[in-house]
Amino acid sequence: MLFIYNLLVLVASFLLKIVALLSPKMKLFVDGRKGVFTQLEQQIKPADKTIWFHAASLGEYEQGLPVIEKIKEQFPSHKVVLTFFSPSGYEVRKNNAIADVTVYLPMDTKENAQQFLDLVHPEMVFFIKYEYWPNYLNELKKRNLKSYLISGILRKNQAFFKWYGGFYRKALDAFTYFFVQNESSKKLLHQLGKSNVIVSGDTRFDRVATILEKDNTLDFIAQFKDNTTTIVVGSSWPKDEDFIVNFLNSTALNVKFIIAPHNIKDDQIQKLKNSISRKTVLFSEKENKNLADYDVFIIDTIGILTKIYSYADIAYVGGGFGNPGVHNVLEPATFGVPIVIGSNYSHFAEAIALVNMEACTAINNQQELNEAFENLIRNEDIRHEKGHMCSTFVQMNKGATSSILKKVAP
Repeated sequence: MLFIYNLLVLVASFLLKIVALLSPKMKLFVDGRKGVFTQLEQQIKPADKTIWFHAASLGEYEQGLPVIEKIKEQFPSHKVVLTFFSPSGYEVRKNNAIADVTVYLPMDTKENAQQFLDLVHPEMVFFIKYEYWPNYLNELKKRNLKSYLISGILRKNQAFFKWYGGFYRKALDAFTYFFVQNESSKKLLHQLGKSNVIVSGDTRFDRVATILEKDNTLDFIAQFKDNTTTIVVGSSWPKDEDFIVNFLNSTALNVKFIIAPHNIKDDQIQKLKNSISRKTVLFSEKENKNLADYDVFIIDTIGILTKIYSYADIAYVGGGFGNPGVHNVLEPATFGVPIVIGSNYSHFAEAIALVNMEACTAINNQQELNEAFENLIRNEDIRHEKGHMCSTFVQMNKGATSSILKKVAP
């Protein structure tokens, strides 16, 4: 089966080059990998000590950040090498300040794995949450390198538990420790004969908890809010926006909206703005305007949503009507903001927990969204109660990073 896997990787690599001619995202995926080995050779010397972190995309990077920061503190003489698989992670964080070297992960072939590890020669390796590349893992095992899975999640539908997954199961032998988020993941690894498993929790709780220690002030958001009840819509997709726009165009309640779409392409932003009947301003056109006069503020930029959540009275987190599902609910939760989401959240343990606690409301249709918003807008006590449950949930689940560090760097 490993032979078939390797053949499929080669075929996929060829096909991606063709797709890249038509898709800007795939072009980034393909072109970004062309100079990786040269970059590594230039930035890492044979005498350098290195530690390698791999993140599939932006979410996994944010998840691993608390561990990266602590490892940097404990191993200040080591270079941190950070790899991404997806353009949506690399292109946003390629200029991050935490890693010494940031590159795309070359495709998972045996030759690439050998060359990559020859150039990086890491002392420790961290895979964040998932992405189990058999050739890389097999090579790590051969070299007897300390390798860790952090904030891991295992599910029964993964390849490890299929009849054809023998080579995937064997690749897991590379890990020195599995630091998983929950007991169910631990039990699944035990089924595979893995006893080197620790339920450490999710490092994202540590990540979002530190947000409260930072300066989250945005004067232009404060000016727009103007002491009015404000709903922040974060990482919204068109289906989310249809529901949101229908509500805000029809409600008579005194409420303002800040909308930060997942996609900020000009044509989609203009389409969104044109669909709104209330007075609306874009972030890109906010200069020399009295923002307090507006009812809707569309954020057509990236990087400030987390701070904007600190001004929210209610948060709607998008993605819950598509795949893979709802976006990050922990950021508004850490600020003690009650949350509303779409119905696709079953793959996200934190969303499930918040819904079960009734701190977060999952909606299926327009009527349910209207009722959820009206209830939260009209009832300040309910807002505060649900918001308090959200912030308490984050604080009670901190500690994964310290649990990991005790084993990795005692």
